[in-house]
Amino acid sequence: MKRIGVGLGLCLALSGAWAQQVWKCDVAGKVVFSDKPCPQAGQQLPGRNLQPNVVDAMKPEVVDAAMGRPAVPPQPLAAPAGNACPGEGEIRGMQTRGNSTTLGDAERQFLQDELRRARQCRNGQGRYTDADWDISREAQAAQTQLGERARQDARQRAEAMHSAADPDEGDRIARRRLAEERLARRQQQAQSQAPKGQNPTVPSPP
Repeated sequence: MKRIGVGLGLCLALSGAWAQQVWKCDVAGKVVFSDKPCPQAGQQLPGRNLQPNVVDAMKPEVVDAAMGRPAVPPQPLAAPAGNACPGEGEIRGMQTRGNSTTLGDAERQFLQDELRRARQCRNGQGRYTDADWDISREAQAAQTQLGERARQDARQRAEAMHSAADPDEGDRIARRRLAEERLARRQQQAQSQAPKGQNPTVPSPP
């Protein structure tokens, strides 16, 4: 009795699936079954006339083939972009320039930061391109120019590039700039409050 009930349930489920509205359409001289009204010639089939193979005929790939549409191959997933980094020889040159005693403090610190960022890149941090490191190389070369504004602008361009390529490095750059701004405000406040002739010293942030 239990098996009879299960079989009856399956029959009802199948008959319900096949009782949906289906149209038999004539498309370019070919018979196509669709679950929507025919755009041109065709007729609606009653539920009792539907056969199991009608379900297969309604599959998108079958309909496309019947209507002469080209098959669309599945698109492969795009491979993740690689990480372009300076080579070991270039990193050794960056280390030599970063230890130069002829540079100012800001310029020397920037070159040392670029050395650290290049090593981070070699360790897999960030997502850089060759064009990104071209910006870094231009900024490094600019640190020997006479104009202070030119050196500062070049550093800012390089830091903007690093912030976009490496979110962790971008956070570090933002925190350092914030600390520098706070230090500059404290120094300015101390100078305005100090008696004339004295040069107050404000400790650097930790």
